Amino acid sequence: MKKRAPKISVVIPVYNVEKYLHTCLDSVLNQTFSDWEAICVNDGSTDLCPQILEKYARRDKRIRIISQKNKGLSMARNAGIARARGDYILFLDSDDFIHPQTMEIAISQIMANNADLFLFSQHKEFHIRAKQKMLAGQDVSDVISDTDFRMYDINKIHGFYTERLLFHCTERNHTWRVLHPVHRHCFVVVGLYRRELIADLKFIPGIIFEDFVWWSELLLRRPKAVITNLPLYFYVPNPGSILNSSKMLRMADSLMFGLQYTYDLYSEHATVYELSHFQREFLWPFIIIAMHNIRAIKSGKSGMLIDGKMRQLYKNGVFDNPPNRRARRYRGRIQDLIAP
Repeated sequence: MKKRAPKISVVIPVYNVEKYLHTCLDSVLNQTFSDWEAICVNDGSTDLCPQILEKYARRDKRIRIISQKNKGLSMARNAGIARARGDYILFLDSDDFIHPQTMEIAISQIMANNADLFLFSQHKEFHIRAKQKMLAGQDVSDVISDTDFRMYDINKIHGFYTERLLFHCTERNHTWRVLHPVHRHCFVVVGLYRRELIADLKFIPGIIFEDFVWWSELLLRRPKAVITNLPLYFYVPNPGSILNSSKMLRMADSLMFGLQYTYDLYSEHATVYELSHFQREFLWPFIIIAMHNIRAIKSGKSGMLIDGKMRQLYKNGVFDNPPNRRARRYRGRIQDLIAP
């Protein structure tokens, strides 16, 4: 007899996070919604993560393990999506955790609105406290253990429904142009997605900011969405994420790839109105982020490589149509940067 598919598949890429993995998996086991499976993709971990995963899989058969050689976050997520059986997919990074009502709230809002996805927020206060401790060289474990979850009345949650999700999303922290905004939305972990919507939408391997490219492509599918500001995701800062010079170079390179990829995508598939919004709220904020990284590493061969790629982006029209004074100022800096 064929086993019935779960309602939700949780995709969890795992790589060398033995210190945080217990908290992550416990937050899934402690959900008030029980019809789920967790697909844990062990991406070549060299610490105790494999043993921890095996222990949890023996404890609860809803936890499934996929093991592969280290291929990076994008390929791990792609592997999880490919094996997912649920009607909906939730992404969870293995050094983070979620509110115990995350699945219950998300699925109830999706079903009530016949939506393709449900969006929530990360818990900002938790992240600030945890990051302060990390930067001070202290253990963030006590911040995690002291987390006090506010429990919600499901019947009193009213999300904002839209079939024009693109126009509610922005990479700016503050903007007067966007109503019911999804600020800094390019984190796949703050949503529950209909599996049919994203089954063929792949994360591009080998780049940083893979979320930006993935989300940009998703928005062009014009999904029906419910937006809330509920802080259901707890992002745990990790000392391993602190940037060094090589990571900054890879970040700058990834940003330039993402700028070209998404510019081409929207130039070909978006309406004029969609392209205008994308350039103002996504493309130019990312251009400015890229410039900050490029100025920090512009020297030697790395600088020459970046200059060449920036010239190509300029030639291809990526830096056309700056939408405001600040963007025009940065376009001028780009012109100075690539001047022979």
